[in-house]
Amino acid sequence: MNSTAGNPLGEWRSRMTFVLSLACATVGMGSVWRFSYLSGEYGGGPFVVAYVIFLLLLGVPLLIAELVLGRQGMGSVVESVNRAVERSRLRRAWLALPWLACVTGVLLLALYAVVAGWALVYAGAMYTGSFNAASMFNTAQYFEALVEDGDRMLLGQTLFLASAVVVVGAGVRRGIGLFAWLVVPTLLAGLVLLVQYSLANGNASAAGKFLFSVQWLDFNRDAVLMALGQAFFTLGVGVGTGISYGSYAPVRAPIGRSVLAVALFDTLVAIAMGLAIFPLVFASHLLPSMGPGLMFISMPYAFGNMLNGEVFGALFFALVALVALGSAIAILEPVTGAIKQRFGLRRVTAAVIVGAVVWALAYAAAATLAPDSRGRAPDLFRLMDQLAGGVLLPLVALGTALLVGWRLGRPLLRAQLYRESTQFFSLWYFLLRYIAPLGIVLVMASALVTE
Repeated sequence: MNSTAGNPLGEWRSRMTFVLSLACATVGMGSVWRFSYLSGEYGGGPFVVAYVIFLLLLGVPLLIAELVLGRQGMGSVVESVNRAVERSRLRRAWLALPWLACVTGVLLLALYAVVAGWALVYAGAMYTGSFNAASMFNTAQYFEALVEDGDRMLLGQTLFLASAVVVVGAGVRRGIGLFAWLVVPTLLAGLVLLVQYSLANGNASAAGKFLFSVQWLDFNRDAVLMALGQAFFTLGVGVGTGISYGSYAPVRAPIGRSVLAVALFDTLVAIAMGLAIFPLVFASHLLPSMGPGLMFISMPYAFGNMLNGEVFGALFFALVALVALGSAIAILEPVTGAIKQRFGLRRVTAAVIVGAVVWALAYAAAATLAPDSRGRAPDLFRLMDQLAGGVLLPLVALGTALLVGWRLGRPLLRAQLYRESTQFFSLWYFLLRYIAPLGIVLVMASALVTE
């Protein structure tokens, strides 16, 4: 029985499924290991305020633009952009934009698979007590041994990607929608348990001062740029997810208000992750950090030296893998939909093909991380990260802002945002045309200067 009336790829029946699926897509690794550290390092409260402002000025308008493209197109990322181009009688060169988004997504998903594979390995190791009473030297040694152990990394990334392929292959309703309904409550319940454990066993006072105190001396130009970059990357724009999910959204779903709800959810999850992590970091007399060093060295040490740490440590890494899986599904879906519609394949077949390509890229990237490969082979992991995150992602976002804000007609856009007020539409349109492109250029320039 055909469950889709308008979109051949699938549709969601309720606004709540749409919002939950979008929430799963936007809560990524940046919320887990980056946001809270940046907040504490760059001024606390002022950084959070700047981040929220930039999120409203940059991230939210861009995600709404992607959703509008998807809703008017009612198809894959390629078909949706194609229909927008045809309706507005634009040059066919714009059709490169969705394919560039697909390439960007494949590269980023390969990196996600490697890191999420580590998280799965660590969840099992924590639960079996591998880090009980471990020293910092032990945890660092364990991580280095994991990076050198190709078989364990391969197993972790294979399980992770297989899970994503299964969900996407199951379809929009029975796969992605059902996953969102199961994962969001699970994530929230797990976060509540972790925050309670962290506040009860960690140094809540030191963590509170680090995360929320107002430190104007630390809020400088670099802090503003960091807040801008975090706001840009946090909602997952630039990989076609918004276009795909917009095409699956119920017609009566208010896109603008839904995106604002998702942005609030993402921010609250990021703050909760900070409350789950940094009290334990300070209680263990560790310096705050971010990235793999925090996740795979500091946190195993902290959990391993606390009462019931093996249980809550396993829960922590399981939630990290779950967050990564939500993002992975959101990245895999646009590419799968594009391949399915372009070549007339079954959804499962398209998902398996894309998953296999990502698996091969992830394997190649992970292989260059081993110490014995350094100096003999280029750091493919870092090169892919720089290309996808530093170049392609901002380029796709900039192209989306220019296409929707400058090339598509206002009547076409207004028809997709008919549930929003005239004032909301006018503000969004202004931000998309003038503020978002400037913000993206600043993000790209900042990345180039950093490199």
